[in-house]
Amino acid sequence: MMAGDWLQGPYVYYLYSTYGFGKGEIGQLFIAGFGSSMLFGTIVGSLADKQGRKRACVTYCITYILSCITKHSPQYQILMVGRILGGIATSLLFSAFESWLVAEHNKRGFDQQWLSITFSKAIFLGNGLVAILSGLFGNLLVDTFSLGPVAPFDAAAIFLAIGMTIILSSWTENYGDPSESKDLLTQFKGAAIAIASDEKIALLGAIQSLFEGSMYTFVFLWTPALSPNSEEIPHGFIFATFMLASMLGSSIASRLLARSSLKVESYMQLVFVISAASLFIPVLTNFLVVPSNVKGGSISFSGCIQLFGFCAFEACVGIFWPSIMKMRSQYIPEEARSTIMNFFRIPLNIFVCIVLYNVDAFPITVMFGMCSIFLFVASILQRRLMTIAESQKSTHREQDVEGEPLNI
Repeated sequence: MMAGDWLQGPYVYYLYSTYGFGKGEIGQLFIAGFGSSMLFGTIVGSLADKQGRKRACVTYCITYILSCITKHSPQYQILMVGRILGGIATSLLFSAFESWLVAEHNKRGFDQQWLSITFSKAIFLGNGLVAILSGLFGNLLVDTFSLGPVAPFDAAAIFLAIGMTIILSSWTENYGDPSESKDLLTQFKGAAIAIASDEKIALLGAIQSLFEGSMYTFVFLWTPALSPNSEEIPHGFIFATFMLASMLGSSIASRLLARSSLKVESYMQLVFVISAASLFIPVLTNFLVVPSNVKGGSISFSGCIQLFGFCAFEACVGIFWPSIMKMRSQYIPEEARSTIMNFFRIPLNIFVCIVLYNVDAFPITVMFGMCSIFLFVASILQRRLMTIAESQKSTHREQDVEGEPLNI
């Protein structure tokens, strides 16, 4: 599944640029994807809880395959349809699969600590090893075999078809709340009440939105940031380097999560601060390093410094994914898991759409500065989440002690 997604990542912006579209038009295409995820994501998340997570995962495969097919057309309207389909698929990718895993894990009565290990391994392999191999394979298809920037999308469709076959043949179905009496509106209200009534869930949603919003903005910005003067940069190789850093981060996360004495709410504060510092590097290089005005050529000295910062950010991304999954498994109720997780994606999609809509109005350094500020705010909210969680745990311990009978 992740190979189908990662093969496309490095070449979306590049493909659109080869079709002759400018940064503003490409930004609008990205907006269509994030807007689609915002509008349809909550609906498909609720349907996954009600109609079955396995069906939702199959729907992801079909939708993303159709999105890949549209990349063969240079027509703007068809590419827009592809972005809309891709937005729906992204919502399913980041909610249905995790919801199916958590439900299946609990249904089989496995130890909760195993869930943390599973998340870490999934990120290490899916967001790490598979992403690296996908980047190198995409680079092989585009540069070595000269098959063009659309070739990775064709390869992605093949991997998605293989994944769909495996899901259909080996997965069992599970549900959130399959009650016939609950329509979509009732599910939405239930999810909204759960978020509004529990500050921990609300904080978790805000933290996820701030980090992922910055991350998706970075996905759009890294290519023009490293090649401001149309420098020839190896997209697939740089993407593989990013994923190697992410893989290192997930490996660190697996060791952190394995330590029962170390709380995920604690170390994530530092991760968000490091993330904020990493994305602030383009702002610093803009003031401290003399920019090159030479068109073409290889990556500049300023680009090399930024690349180092981007790798540090990707390492933080590798730590973030299994850690946020762990916190979601602790705080989000099972009966509306997919719905709530897609509710979290609404503010992040709004944020990314606003940034991309104004992509021509602000310099890249301003947008990186905004991302850095949002990540610093995420660290503050993470501190608040830890305080509340510890306070509630101490309260429960006191109640347990008071409730114990006295042996006289």
